[in-house]
Amino acid sequence: MSKERYQRDDGGVVLDRKAAPKVQPPRMYKVLLHNDDYTAMEFVVAILETVFHHSNASAMRIMLHIHHNGLGVAGVFTHEVAESKVAKVMALAREHKYPLLCTSEPE
Repeated sequence: MSKERYQRDDGGVVLDRKAAPKVQPPRMYKVLLHNDDYTAMEFVVAILETVFHHSNASAMRIMLHIHHNGLGVAGVFTHEVAESKVAKVMALAREHKYPLLCTSEPE
C-alpha cells in the first residue's frame, strides 16, 4: 500500500494518507438445473418459484428451456448463496424422491 505524506503549514503537523484499497465485487456463480426423465415438470416449476423466487411465467419458461436443452440457469448468486440454493434444491428433490440434479459453476 502506498503512502503519501502531506505537510501542513499550521504547526508542522505531518499527516499520513493511505490509498483506499480497491474492493472487487464478489465472483458470481450460476445455479444450474439439469434435465432428467423422471422429475415432474410441475416440481421443477415449484422449485423455481419457491427457492429462486421466479414468477410462474418465468418458472415455466426456464423449465421448458431445461426440458428442451438439458440444462438451464435458475439464478446467479454469490458463492455462499449459490451453494445454499443447491443444497436446498437437492434436499427437496430427495424428500420428494426425484433425481433432480442442481449444481453451481462460476459465471
